[in-house]
Amino acid sequence: MARHYYLTRSGRLRRKDNTLFFELSADAEIEKAEGVTVEEEAGDVDEINPVDLMGLEPSAFDLSVTADGMGELALEPEVIAAEEMIAAEDQAEPVRVGERRTIPVEDVDALWAFGELELNARVLVFLSQHKIPIHFFNYYGFYAGTYYPREYLQAGYLVVRQVRHYSNRRLRLVIAREFVHSAMHNILRNLRYYGTRGVDLQTETESVQSEMLRLAAVKTVDELMGCEGRARAAYYTGFSKILRTDVEFTKRVRRPPDNIVNALISFTNGLVYSATLTQIYRTQLDPTISFLHEPGARRFSLALDLAEVFKPILADRLLFKLLNNRQLSDRDFAQDLNCCYLKESGRKKVLKEWDARLQTTIEHRRLRRKVSYERLIRLECYKLVKHLTNVEPYTGFRAWW
Repeated sequence: MARHYYLTRSGRLRRKDNTLFFELSADAEIEKAEGVTVEEEAGDVDEINPVDLMGLEPSAFDLSVTADGMGELALEPEVIAAEEMIAAEDQAEPVRVGERRTIPVEDVDALWAFGELELNARVLVFLSQHKIPIHFFNYYGFYAGTYYPREYLQAGYLVVRQVRHYSNRRLRLVIAREFVHSAMHNILRNLRYYGTRGVDLQTETESVQSEMLRLAAVKTVDELMGCEGRARAAYYTGFSKILRTDVEFTKRVRRPPDNIVNALISFTNGLVYSATLTQIYRTQLDPTISFLHEPGARRFSLALDLAEVFKPILADRLLFKLLNNRQLSDRDFAQDLNCCYLKESGRKKVLKEWDARLQTTIEHRRLRRKVSYERLIRLECYKLVKHLTNVEPYTGFRAWW
């Protein structure tokens, strides 16, 4: 099974002997030799190489109880149709990359670059040949862009169907409404979980429910976006009650984030967007033709659509776990003017939990096998393909645990 590689330090990526080779930059090597790495300053006692792909054995996260303590898995009927297109894949232990290490290209599903990465056209051509995207994050750890290799699963008929569903207001509204409805359902699952554990979230839950009831009556995508925005605003007001932290969180602040909670939301949302884009690349869908978000220049807007469904499950639950279990401290964050962002030590901790979460499996009742969170995103893409080709109506993913 191909794996994700997270390059958290600056260095050079080059092709060598028909595979990939990563070398730390001179500054990074000097920094490590002098013993002044960010991890040591932050009190990180784990002896982890600077460009580790961090994670745990995926089998340790097979769920009867979710990894973040979100309750016992209830095997209710699931809406995802059985997919004959997907073969069962073996779960594999994440691989660590050393200071100077060959990365077997057949072992790479996607690269995530969080430091300054030097590479040339020869490397990019090589990555395209092996269908490997690279997701780039800037100095502050926020998503910057993706090197998207040439598509290899082209389907002209499906592109035509995507455009037809976008250009037809009625057809577009059906898909967009399902994205928003699924996102609100998954938000409610989070609120109800903590509501049953002594957190007073009645007001926030009722606000989200009222917006969900309005969805059936909306006539335009703009109205849908308004409902989604109000529901998320109510949801975010509940964060201050859910999180056991001294940081005051009153509202969502972007560009730039103003505290550690907003910084974590921005960082984890970027991870969800990148993971979704990787899965879209493995299907025949065109990532630039979307239904909820308006297609625009220089962005893969379909990934934004699908990410809305999975952010409550992948990003928000991860955030709750990291902060409530005090896995992150103030030393893992930096404040630059009005911007708060994760230091390298904090990013490594988040990425370790993130990769473990992607590989976490749940028992899928309809498919009668265990499916990882990452695979759920691919299934969502296939369901959308079926809807666009009139095989069966699209029903967004709704968490049942």
